[in-house]
Amino acid sequence: MANFFERQIKQKQSLFWKLQIAGWLAFGAARALNLYADREDIIFQITVITSVVSGFLITVVLRIIYRRLKQSDLPPSTMVLSVISCIVISALLLSSIDTWIVLQTFFIDVQIYEFVIGRALYDLFVLLIWSGAYFIVNYHFLLLEQKEMYLQAVAQAHQSQLQMLRYQINPHFLFNTLNAISTLVLDKQSKEANGMLTKLSAFLRFSLVNQPTQKITIDEEVYALWLYLDIEKVRFEDRLTLDFNVSDDVKKALIPSLLLQPLVENAIKYAISPMEEGGTISLVATRKGDLLCIKLCDSGPGISKLPTKHKFNENSSGVGLENTKNRLKQLYPDNHIINIKNRDEGGLQIDIEIPFEIEKALEHAE
Repeated sequence: MANFFERQIKQKQSLFWKLQIAGWLAFGAARALNLYADREDIIFQITVITSVVSGFLITVVLRIIYRRLKQSDLPPSTMVLSVISCIVISALLLSSIDTWIVLQTFFIDVQIYEFVIGRALYDLFVLLIWSGAYFIVNYHFLLLEQKEMYLQAVAQAHQSQLQMLRYQINPHFLFNTLNAISTLVLDKQSKEANGMLTKLSAFLRFSLVNQPTQKITIDEEVYALWLYLDIEKVRFEDRLTLDFNVSDDVKKALIPSLLLQPLVENAIKYAISPMEEGGTISLVATRKGDLLCIKLCDSGPGISKLPTKHKFNENSSGVGLENTKNRLKQLYPDNHIINIKNRDEGGLQIDIEIPFEIEKALEHAE
């Protein structure tokens, strides 16, 4: 953010001086041509140089005044009156300088009042154009800064929301795991308890290292799932069966980190845990054109057959699934599909389709 504003300041400074020099040179050229067309005396044409130099210096001072007015937080009406006053005073000053140069240098006979007023009206018009251009350019840069601040705020809000969504599910898993470890310790199964602690440590490290906005490969995601499910298998033993099938052409595909873990945790909670005989969790990942297709299934009771205390509707489907929906909406606003349905053979099926992406380095290597 700081770098953006530094670039904006440098760009504004550079643009001001370029426009300032080019604008006054163009003003001088246009005025000289106009006097030449009117066949004015060479004396009046020489005053073009003094007008350009004087106008250049006066508008530099005007810029300083405008910047201070902008920083003073004046009411809009007072700001407008102040700007108009500055323009009028500057026009009178510029025309007075022209008159003084003509009188002091060339000693010609002119009507001072008429000359000053005529020049003042002309200079007033020029300074109005200069001031309008100045405020338009500054307003353009202000819009760019506000847009950048808005985008930064949106990005930070998205990241915060994604972090909240991911960490919302972790306490449930952590509580169940610590409870299982406590049971193993009480049963004096220290080896099993130590193994479970090691797996929990590896999973939490993976979870903390990979931020919710980061994308990882399917291989890495499956590794994290195995860490999680190895811990759960200590609790469920033979009641939990796993069937993962990830085709070779999608193993390096990128997905949001820990996208599937809440869904698997949901399956553990609603499909495996309530069933005395346990069940199976299966994962299939394939590629379909430019899409990565993921199918996650369980052999549980499905949606409508859940016990009342566990029941959830298809729009929410538990905290884990709702969080996954929100993460996909944040990361792929208009370019993702997530469908939930009961399987004919029993259980729940979740289908996810997201854009197929791989890391640039891997893409070039292939």
